[in-house]
Amino acid sequence: MSRLFSILCICSCLIYGQDRKMIGDVQRMHPAFDVLIDPSCKVEILAEGFDWSEGPVWIKDGQYLLFNDIPQNTLFRWDEHQGLSIFLRPAGYALGENPPGNELGSNGLYVNPLNGQLIMCDHGNRCIAMLNMGKWNKKVLVDRYEGKRLNSPNDLTISSSGHIYFTDPPYGLKNLNNNPEKELPFNGVYHATPNGQVFLVTQELPFPNGIGLSPDEKTLYVANSGQEPIWLAFDVDENGVPGNGRTFYDASTLRDQGNRGGCDGLAVDHRGNLWATGPGGVLVISPEGALLGIIKVGQATSNCCFGGANRDELYITADMYLCRIKVKTHGIIQ
Repeated sequence: MSRLFSILCICSCLIYGQDRKMIGDVQRMHPAFDVLIDPSCKVEILAEGFDWSEGPVWIKDGQYLLFNDIPQNTLFRWDEHQGLSIFLRPAGYALGENPPGNELGSNGLYVNPLNGQLIMCDHGNRCIAMLNMGKWNKKVLVDRYEGKRLNSPNDLTISSSGHIYFTDPPYGLKNLNNNPEKELPFNGVYHATPNGQVFLVTQELPFPNGIGLSPDEKTLYVANSGQEPIWLAFDVDENGVPGNGRTFYDASTLRDQGNRGGCDGLAVDHRGNLWATGPGGVLVISPEGALLGIIKVGQATSNCCFGGANRDELYITADMYLCRIKVKTHGIIQ
């Protein structure tokens, strides 16, 4: 039996047979956390058996979730009624006998608020691409900076006016920074304007990863998944240009306490709180940089997004699992 078939069978059993399994718990750090989530809530497993689940995005036209299993080079679809199915395979690298690394699939996903198009961090093909769902082909939007190939775009966010911000660590390359095909001497955070210009936001983070905008689009948040578990914040001016980078939150204490996981993907709710994967699970951080609480999944947690009809469900990708937890807030509705 193939691994993909096994995953689909597991998911079907959970939906159409037995009740779904619950894992993890919620750790309250601040009274303000009670406004955002019921402390008695548990994390619900929707599907399992993946190599490394990542990049969830909610598709409001159709009410379904898309997410990746990067090593399996597969983009999955999940919805409440039909469960799990394969949406696109291969999701990333498809041609050639010498792929750049072992993580060939796509990673972060985002729906362009201007036109509803799905934009992908095409990890395996080292580019930002737009998926044409009508013809099932891709258009490369960004694959180079100053003439040099990107490393392996990891995550992205898009403003309401079409500015794309993305991170470009080397996780898709064999031997990471030591890969001879790595053309850029750093791992950058980038800003692609609606007219196609590409600017470097910063090259100071060793492994830039998750990225997101505040509700008013005046602050850009970026996670570092390297040894220093921090998030940076950048002011964004009226032209969409980020600047004035500074440390927003440092999770070193949580890591020192033995909590598993690095700083990875993130989502922002309509109040401006960050729901950011990091040591311990999903950290909920106020706009002022205070840790309000943690959703402890019990697994290395890669990413999260808000979904559901009212955007009041948090979908979480964690190692081999796709999970969900009900919240009292909601994500930014585009």
